[in-house]
Amino acid sequence: QVQLVESGGGLVQTGGSLRLSCAASGSIYEINYMGWYRQAPGKQRELVAAITTRGTINYADSVKGRFTISRDNAKNTVYLEMNSMKPEDAAVYYCNIHLRYGPVGGEYSYWGQGAQVTVSS
Repeated sequence: QVQLVESGGGLVQTGGSLRLSCAASGSIYEINYMGWYRQAPGKQRELVAAITTRGTINYADSVKGRFTISRDNAKNTVYLEMNSMKPEDAAVYYCNIHLRYGPVGGEYSYWGQGAQVTVSS
């Protein structure tokens, strides 16, 4: 079984910065995809940023130029550096990974427990 542990959420002022981390542990053969999503009250969960093993990166338009996603493959960890934060960035942030347990077999998706991010104006 795989565990995802998120850290780094909290309260930040408008214009401030936060860094989220999500570490995966367990019998992991390969992580193909690592992403960050967020869900604000009354809204659907949305993709914030994602990075693949090949280095392909996608960002939501609302965070381009302000947020940076990165990954440390040796640590099975994905990071989200959030700068110039705005009140509309406030949400619960979830990491999501797609992994394989071996060279054959399917791909499995796991979610982190969520990290609350609050932005004061």
